[in-house]
Amino acid sequence: MGLHKAYRLKKHQVTALDGVNLHVEPGEIFGVVGQSGAGKSTLLRSVNLLERPDAGTVAVAGEELTSLRGSRLRAARRNIGMVHQHFALLSSRTVAGNVGFPLEVSGVDRASRRTRVGELLELVGLGDKARAYPAQLSGGQKQRVGIARALASAPQVLLSDEATSALDPATTDSILALLRRLRDELGLTILLITHEMDVIKRICDSAAIMEKGVFLESGKVLDLIGTPGSLLARSLFPLPANGGPETVFITYPRSFDEPFMSELTRRFDVDVNILGGGVEQVAGQSVGRLSVDMRGARRNEALTYLSEHGLLVEEAGK
Repeated sequence: MGLHKAYRLKKHQVTALDGVNLHVEPGEIFGVVGQSGAGKSTLLRSVNLLERPDAGTVAVAGEELTSLRGSRLRAARRNIGMVHQHFALLSSRTVAGNVGFPLEVSGVDRASRRTRVGELLELVGLGDKARAYPAQLSGGQKQRVGIARALASAPQVLLSDEATSALDPATTDSILALLRRLRDELGLTILLITHEMDVIKRICDSAAIMEKGVFLESGKVLDLIGTPGSLLARSLFPLPANGGPETVFITYPRSFDEPFMSELTRRFDVDVNILGGGVEQVAGQSVGRLSVDMRGARRNEALTYLSEHGLLVEEAGK
């Protein structure tokens, strides 16, 4: 909480974290999205204290890491797994050797390591690749090895550092599906950083948009989508930025069965012209956003009707 971190680059000081407050619920997948230089990687590395913040506290699973040093900190870090962007596998070791490496460093005996590695490889769908080397694997398979290795010490928290940015779209889908399945089966809490809004849409329960070391907004994804002026909603559902005086942006923050547009024309005698829109699966629900021109004497009554039925209504001119 209240994390600050600055770096001295030649004659200039760069602030990477400027009072960031982050709370991730147990069992939640929380995504932090932003462009390069926003401070995402520094934030992620602060969670396991690979970067020690200049100010603020870090608590994971009820234990305050910023108060720990030496062996106590190393022990606490075993409760936090890390998945890297570019896999970070040892080319001279087999898949089994890579997955078992953290256990070997921790002093786990060979028989126990072999059993644990076998379980993990089956869990990530690589049970037949134990004796293969990284050079023989596809990008998606390498990332699965990285995920298995991150789970070796049975952590409660998994950190993902742009884990899908080096993968093609189909492989990205499979890795995101794997992360969600692992969360559900193992009860993991996952914190991921990404510059891809599609990752937030596909997998995250909560999210934050980060820029210049601060959160511009954060919260439950579905709540943010239903918040007036939400940056996340605009990014997930890009619509024409400008509209005329009759243009209205309508957000469906959850699934609706009612034919609202046709109901408006019947009930309030308004003309509705759809300019653009889309429906997406977000956080496991179908949500959508429309840009429409709405005209008629009872236009304001129609907009009130939509708001009263749980839709978010924003007029372009206001």
